[in-house]
Amino acid sequence: MSYRIAVPGAAGHTGRFVIAELEHHGVTPVACDRTTDLDTALRDADAVINCAGPFAATADPTITAAVRAGIPYLDVTAELEVVTSTFDRYAGAPVPIVPAAGFFGGLGDLLATAVAFQGTERLTIAYALSGWRPTPGTRATGRASSQRRGGLRPVHTGGKLQFRDGAQPRTDFAFSIGIRPVVAEFTMADSATIPTHLDIPDIDTYMTTNAVDDLHAADPSGPAAVDAHGRSAQTFHIEVVAIGGGEQRRITYAGRDIYAITAPLVVGAALRILAGDGATKGPASLGARFTLDALLGPGGREQGHG
Repeated sequence: MSYRIAVPGAAGHTGRFVIAELEHHGVTPVACDRTTDLDTALRDADAVINCAGPFAATADPTITAAVRAGIPYLDVTAELEVVTSTFDRYAGAPVPIVPAAGFFGGLGDLLATAVAFQGTERLTIAYALSGWRPTPGTRATGRASSQRRGGLRPVHTGGKLQFRDGAQPRTDFAFSIGIRPVVAEFTMADSATIPTHLDIPDIDTYMTTNAVDDLHAADPSGPAAVDAHGRSAQTFHIEVVAIGGGEQRRITYAGRDIYAITAPLVVGAALRILAGDGATKGPASLGARFTLDALLGPGGREQGHG
């Protein structure tokens, strides 16, 4: 069967990767821009993948249009506040809803689900990026999130999101690839998706300082393509550590280009949902619906105990 999937934000950096991934799978993408009437675009679509940020402005109207059309909704937001509001507002919705089905949110959630065990008390998610030249969309969503929480920073501790003032602490983290300087309490969307299906009281998050410094730098140029697929030379390495009851388990995942890898994650999820796999109605994260291997296969990962 040939599917049609609507893609708001198709002209954006991540949207172009999603369009290419859909075409690779023989899916007809329905590109939408900010002038497109959503009800018209979704009328003949089988699903919608929202790539249009800031999602604080686009998630609600697109979800409600998807509900009216009776089709699954997925997005690639990294806006933690949008994720939490999506789970709250659309509980019981009659269609599958998958927020944060991208690198930030979805991938960490899948890794956490793979490594967590009964009795996990603390989860550590540590990101090492070779660099970060953020897209205009990343910068815009970052500003939107900061404004929504009044400049405070979220931390998942004591079983809930709490908000703190002041600068994020800097320290070192012992990655399996070596010790790296990191910014602690770098809370991303996975701190909102994971607690919806895993009972873990505390989630610690780290990002290498070079990536954080790049994120806040004034350079507006964004990622530079170095191959025919439009991927940048950026590499990433994620480590997720689950600790509890004297036991520790660790899983790592490495790859290239945080924007490019979002496409196989969200497109793979959409196609599996349309095929009936992981198609639970209402909001549920990638980790609650699928395994890591189901979406990305075993490549790029290592798992161990320590």
